[in-house]
Amino acid sequence: MPASGAVTRNTLRQQIADALRDEVLAGRLQPGEEFTVKQIADQYGVSTTPVREALVDLCAQGLLDSDQHRGFRVHQYSVDDYRNMVQARMLVVDGLFRRDAATVPPRSAVTEPDLGIGVALVSVRRRGEAAARAARAGDLDILIGYDIRYWRELGRLVAANDYIADFLHRLRVQAWVFSVPYLRSERDVLGWLWSGHVDLVDAITRGDGDAAVAVVREYNTQSLEWADRLERRAG
Repeated sequence: MPASGAVTRNTLRQQIADALRDEVLAGRLQPGEEFTVKQIADQYGVSTTPVREALVDLCAQGLLDSDQHRGFRVHQYSVDDYRNMVQARMLVVDGLFRRDAATVPPRSAVTEPDLGIGVALVSVRRRGEAAARAARAGDLDILIGYDIRYWRELGRLVAANDYIADFLHRLRVQAWVFSVPYLRSERDVLGWLWSGHVDLVDAITRGDGDAAVAVVREYNTQSLEWADRLERRAG
């Protein structure tokens, strides 16, 4: 059994990592912004050890860059990076829904041993409803949190493979890190926020793999069109 001090430190490490990730997703830490371990430790009133460990974790997730002499900075993704994220997501998710969506039984056909699947889908749908409402209202702060949790739960359910689910979760977070600064400056942000969460989970609940694939492809097409728009704007 680990010492209680190790458990406390690891918990603090995760809390700091989560807090900093939320700062980046909220746009309060901007791409390219630099800071040191000491600055973060002072900000949260903790020792430098869990802070350093948390920052190393975020580097491994692709959210921060480490500079031996200057500390850490928020990673700055390019439009090409974002486009590659979307394409990677397309390859994996399209295959998953084609292969697995039809194996999830419709809710009406769920039997007692499969009840866990039905309960999980209901939970995912609730998150999807909240995410879709936030998207239609243009509320990025609410949308990001629900969207990330929605896709994490759905990925674990459909993939039934923690490695695939974790990969997709990392792509999701990275894509939001790229998107947030641009979306906050968009005049017509509603036109670029996807709100098809409920349509997707309903297709999976029905066991309709083709409909699930169609929803996901429409979403990815919208994402790539937005990337093209950003590229034209920059040019």
